[in-house]
Amino acid sequence: MVRNSIVLGLALVAGAHWSLADTQPAPQTARQALIEMFFSKTPGSLEKHLPEVTRAAIGKARAASGSSMVDGLSLWTGLLQAHNQQLQTFEAGSTLLSVEDPVQHSKFEIIVEHDDLQADEDSIELSFQAYKDGQPQKIGVTPRLTLTMKQEAGLWRLNEITVAVRMSLTDPELLKAITTNAQARAAGNQGAPQPAGTPQWHASSAGDEAMALTSLRVLLAAERIYAKRYPASGFTCSLPDLGGMGSGGEANEHQAMLLDPRLATGRKNGYVFTTTACAGNPISRFKVMAIPTEPSANLRTLCSDESGQIRVSPDGSAGSCLRAGIPMP
Repeated sequence: MVRNSIVLGLALVAGAHWSLADTQPAPQTARQALIEMFFSKTPGSLEKHLPEVTRAAIGKARAASGSSMVDGLSLWTGLLQAHNQQLQTFEAGSTLLSVEDPVQHSKFEIIVEHDDLQADEDSIELSFQAYKDGQPQKIGVTPRLTLTMKQEAGLWRLNEITVAVRMSLTDPELLKAITTNAQARAAGNQGAPQPAGTPQWHASSAGDEAMALTSLRVLLAAERIYAKRYPASGFTCSLPDLGGMGSGGEANEHQAMLLDPRLATGRKNGYVFTTTACAGNPISRFKVMAIPTEPSANLRTLCSDESGQIRVSPDGSAGSCLRAGIPMP
């Protein structure tokens, strides 16, 4: 009987051990840490996955000025949600992130091209794909982002960011732009009128325009957050009201800390950003323009309003943008 009791006791101990092992959560992967870092709603998630030396530097910056660049980066999830977009993240598979905008019938995906795990280091290479009405959108320039995660103090932390940009010289859109611009210059030299709707921009201008388009989208999302945060004011016609990061103090109607300082000044990437035609009390309508600082740079004017639909003026005119501009995907 004693022998049977010992055997039974050992079996219970073994069973308890295996039961405890079954309930232990699996260690967080680098990919899960990346998702938590950028897309978690939990405060401090982004800073949690930074190296200790970086965290220490951020702490000093925050003590000196009341905020840091991390506080601005943490706004991205809120910007996406405020813009009526549906965000999904995936811990496995080829897609890391999917963002859908049912109003604009558009979708944006972050694709995992490579995930190279080597001991305590994991390099994750990402690409990006946009869709409009279910069709993939091509811009001729393909950015790639490699995020290197390393284990430190039992956590995966973002240690290095590598950005690469690839431009295909055989891309149909690029070839079309080259041909169209050559025809336009030839027509101009002969004094002949250019065909209606001829794009007045060059392939070399595409990068500045793409960055201005991104800035305009961020600005529109910031307006939505501002209106929800300060319903008595509604939208704002003052870009400085949307900025204020690094100026210290708490966020308020006059320093909402929703835009980076450069964009809040109204000048960025060769464009001047202005908000006008604000109407209502609280403000419920506004217009925003992104106008090239140098017309000779062959950049196009971008514009939008409270609807969030961005348009581009093919002739570069700010006056015709909202009235007859071409909708952007």
